[in-house]
Amino acid sequence: MTLIISFLICVVCANPWQNPPIEKPRIVVYKSARKLELYSDKKLLRTYRVGLGFSPVQDKQREGDGATPEGDFYVFVKNNKSAYYLSLGVSYPNPEDAARGLRDGLITKVQHDAIVEAHRKKTAPPQYTKLGGLIYIHGHGAKSDWTWGCVALENEDIKELYESVSVGTPVTIKP
Repeated sequence: MTLIISFLICVVCANPWQNPPIEKPRIVVYKSARKLELYSDKKLLRTYRVGLGFSPVQDKQREGDGATPEGDFYVFVKNNKSAYYLSLGVSYPNPEDAARGLRDGLITKVQHDAIVEAHRKKTAPPQYTKLGGLIYIHGHGAKSDWTWGCVALENEDIKELYESVSVGTPVTIKP
């Protein structure tokens, strides 16, 4: 009986979702390795396999390019009614993308300022500009690069991630 109880205690301790809430959660995506890491402060809790946009190597430049963006973002919404099982909205475009878009004539000064202000307030940046938008971490499969720029996980993995993070969680996407 003691052995069974010890085993159950170890299983519970090894599962971070059974412990108290994650402290300072953050997400890091490594595009070249096709992996997403979930951290509690500086401690790595979990690594997931991911699929990316159908043009996964380049950094997202514009709407429809099929690239997954790179940079520092945050979760701006949790969607439990997603067409892709569950999803976490990623705050693309960020201020760096907005500066590039303004410089390259893809967006107006008003759009640039709206993106910068959304990031300052940690709200949803404009999603329908020539820079693109609607970048999510979502379900429906990580076996290939098939999205329009999103980060895709297996459904059981996005469920675990979705339950582990909150709006405002930092997201870094690296090459």
